[in-house]
Amino acid sequence: MKRLLPFIIILAVLAAAVGTVLYMKRSATQASTPAPSAMPRPSVVASSDPGADVVASSDPGADPPHALGPPDAPAQLEEFGDFECPPCGLVHPILQTMEKEFGARLRIIFREFPLTPTHQHALAAAHAAESAGMQGKFWEMHDLLYENQKAWHDAFDVRPIFEDYAKRIGLDVERYKLDLASEVVERRIFLDMKRGHSVGVKGTPTIFLNGREVPFESLPADKLREVIKAELSRPHP
Repeated sequence: MKRLLPFIIILAVLAAAVGTVLYMKRSATQASTPAPSAMPRPSVVASSDPGADVVASSDPGADPPHALGPPDAPAQLEEFGDFECPPCGLVHPILQTMEKEFGARLRIIFREFPLTPTHQHALAAAHAAESAGMQGKFWEMHDLLYENQKAWHDAFDVRPIFEDYAKRIGLDVERYKLDLASEVVERRIFLDMKRGHSVGVKGTPTIFLNGREVPFESLPADKLREVIKAELSRPHP
């Protein structure tokens, strides 16, 4: 038995070496196989305007959207906004000016995109606006929230403030309070945010004009006016 022991040890070492080689080959083969993508990239369709991209998404957002202007307006402006976002508050009167200047040629769509937890009251404000929308008063609440943004931004509890706004715009306040936590309101916010993420929205305000993102530096009134004019001058199907 003592004479056989060296041979047994040698055979064991050889078997271990062969096993190691086979394992390494198998691992290398698995590593070389590409893993499938976890998430498809948003669809991007090249437009007829060189350098501009039209973002196409399978996520339509809340339907019907909150919109001002005719559905067939040649200029369709879609804003992803947060009611507590200071830049959104600055853009608000600019968009009101554009609506007055371009009339039926411009349609403005607002999408909910509350930045939580960065803005502590953004989600509550989105719920307030959508609850007002359940009674046909979305834009009235939308305007009050932006115009009084500084007044409620630092409040500990915004609920009584928003309820006061509800009274001011003539809502049934009891119904408004029930709608705040309703599934319909929750889903509208969820669908708008889902659409925003699908088209690459990272912050607010993010504005698209006929599917093309308007650069943030083009949002001042004098520049946005020219962007809209340029879009209206392009041939549309």
